[in-house]
Amino acid sequence: MLHDPLPFMNWTAVKEGIQRINRRLCHAGMFLLLPMMFMTAGDVVGRTFWRAPVSGTVELSSYLLSVFILLGLAYTHQVGGHVRVSVLTSRLPERGRLFLNAVTISLGLLIIGIVAWQGCLIGLRTSAVSDMLRIPQWPFRLLVALGAFLLWLELLIELVDTIGELKRR
Repeated sequence: MLHDPLPFMNWTAVKEGIQRINRRLCHAGMFLLLPMMFMTAGDVVGRTFWRAPVSGTVELSSYLLSVFILLGLAYTHQVGGHVRVSVLTSRLPERGRLFLNAVTISLGLLIIGIVAWQGCLIGLRTSAVSDMLRIPQWPFRLLVALGAFLLWLELLIELVDTIGELKRR
């Protein structure tokens, strides 16, 4: 990049910091796949050979999977892993594509911002526990807010970069 799109701050450093946090959280979430895999394998072996499944495996697996997914949302956006349909926009001139991209990112910021806000409110208010193991649900509901906020930051990065690119064209 030739210059920062936000001259009043070191945008490159802010962007790299946010992306580094998202990478590290994604890697932390990936490590949760190992205990989930071993727990599921142990449940299958116990059920098959000794007719004694591991209690709460399905419940714990669903919680671990939700952590894995929510911590990986922002990183997936960062590396361009989310699905994009460009049948119509690919036929537009570059300025039109950039403008539509800025509009859709802005709408995404609004929607994901609402998800983060409501996830935080619901997470702070809930006192529910899981059925079998009686695990409190509030940390996982707050994780929805955290995952949405991190995705919101990635969308903000993309919007600033898109507007900077639009100004250069």
